Amino acid sequence: MADSKVTIVKLVVGNDRYEILVKPDPALEFKIGKRNDLSSVLVSDEVYSDANKGSRASIEKLNKHFKTKDNNEILKQILLKGELNLTTDQRRKMVDDKRKQIIQYINKNFIDPKTKLPHPIQRIENALEDVRVTIDPFKKPEDQVKSVVDALRKILPLKSEMSHMAILVPNSYASASYSFIKSSGALKSEEWLSDGSLKVEIELNSGMKGSFLDRIGSLTKGTAQVKE
Repeated sequence: MADSKVTIVKLVVGNDRYEILVKPDPALEFKIGKRNDLSSVLVSDEVYSDANKGSRASIEKLNKHFKTKDNNEILKQILLKGELNLTTDQRRKMVDDKRKQIIQYINKNFIDPKTKLPHPIQRIENALEDVRVTIDPFKKPEDQVKSVVDALRKILPLKSEMSHMAILVPNSYASASYSFIKSSGALKSEEWLSDGSLKVEIELNSGMKGSFLDRIGSLTKGTAQVKE
């Protein structure tokens, strides 16, 4: 799309491609939760298999893949799940913002093992430029920290402070909580008790402790027991 006021959102389902035409800035705001009025985002309510050629998607396939005949719901799913073709300015701004957040996170949660002090912001910025890490504009900063730190450690000594926690999750929330706990750090032990509850010991970055506890509290309705 040559017009900067129109861009494409593309979603591939199996072997089929679905595309919709949207306004770049409103579409981005919708995807990140800053806008909820779908009509203000769309350029048209057509779903295409190839927007540049004007080829419309099969109604039968749309109904099959999206499990609905509601065109607005189909458009919404494509917008939220699909890949937004960002403008150059949008991508640059999002990447810059995400890079700053990652740098702030590293400054707060990692230290120079020689001095036992955090590296200055400028030093981290310079190192990040040198290692040329790709920053994903859509992924959360905390989901990118590990790969960024792994790259930075080639030229910048970094040590994270770790927290150790023992957690007991009641049986009614154990299954729903397990995958989150396992993905949050290093499991040191896990035990499924006779009543179906889950007992684990986990080691994770201290900087993630607050968000981890908030999430566990949410998943278990405040019933999980946590000891450090």
